[in-house]
Amino acid sequence: MSRPVRLVGRGADSNPPSRFDRIRHEHEPLPLDPDDEPPRLVTEWIADRTRSIIATNESPDVGFDASLNPYRGCEHGCIYCYARPTHEYLGYSAGLDFESRILAKPDAPTLLRRALESRSWVPRPLALSGVTDPYQPLERELQITRRCLEVLVEFRNPVGIVTKSQLITRDIDLLARLAEHRAVIVFLSITTLDPRLARALEPRASLPRQRLAAMADLARAGIPTGLMLAPVIPGLTDSEIPAIVAAAAQAGATCAHSVLLRLPGAVAGLFEDWLDRHLPARKPRVLQRLRAMRGGALNDPRFGHRMRGDGPIAEAIATMFRVACLRAGLNQRSPTLSTLAFRRPGVETQGTLFEVD
Repeated sequence: MSRPVRLVGRGADSNPPSRFDRIRHEHEPLPLDPDDEPPRLVTEWIADRTRSIIATNESPDVGFDASLNPYRGCEHGCIYCYARPTHEYLGYSAGLDFESRILAKPDAPTLLRRALESRSWVPRPLALSGVTDPYQPLERELQITRRCLEVLVEFRNPVGIVTKSQLITRDIDLLARLAEHRAVIVFLSITTLDPRLARALEPRASLPRQRLAAMADLARAGIPTGLMLAPVIPGLTDSEIPAIVAAAAQAGATCAHSVLLRLPGAVAGLFEDWLDRHLPARKPRVLQRLRAMRGGALNDPRFGHRMRGDGPIAEAIATMFRVACLRAGLNQRSPTLSTLAFRRPGVETQGTLFEVD
């Protein structure tokens, strides 16, 4: 008896049509014999020859107004990733395309240098990155993020990094140099401590224990390190909040932030399909709680609401997080990053103080 194909090592198992597609092709799932080895989808990377590298935003919900994204799409394949719909602007799907067709920016270090050399650049913290993970698997080969860090070290421009990858420890040498000038903070993003659940939710990200180990390595090297507890999935991972916060504090984190699950655009359908495949009995509970915090919908795009939700359940989750941080001794504010050491090679400059959050 045959069964539908389930891809190994991927969060999504389909390519839903983009909201910009005018023509849609529907394909029946290919049958797979139970004795066959499950299929694997090979990741393809495409050179993105963008002509600028620093993006700016005016969102009140994030702690930065300038960011640097070496990659578009993310091989980690986190099923809940809010960035998935950005792939639709490139003519791809938010599903498997997002995690298997990665646009890499090999010119990013050169473009970054050019931007920081410009007199129009006002020294301020950069987020690395604001959309997809700068330490996804492809970074081992391409080293675009590392080369961007080398530029930031040269200019001593402050940077905040969020990642789910232990690969960041490769760059401790560069991060430590920025730390000497109070010009770096690293957040390890952790959703759950359960390795089986993590592997299903985030198939190609480092396991939770590896992220905690990375946190400990960074802290020992004197690099300010924090916990990004994101996303909190109501009815699935919210009960883990105290344990995750305590584990991060033990590993050396000094601050913590949390973000409620967001399901914009195609992500809602992809996440529902994932629940059907992995946790069908939990699906009604998860979606019911999420709707209770989103005014009856699965997503609320409004500034001031999209990251935290509303209502009694959202308040209970926020209280649980706050109490857990108090017990663990974690600050809920990030440390101040300094631009005082910023320099343009060969030119004397003096900066000011900025905050990341």
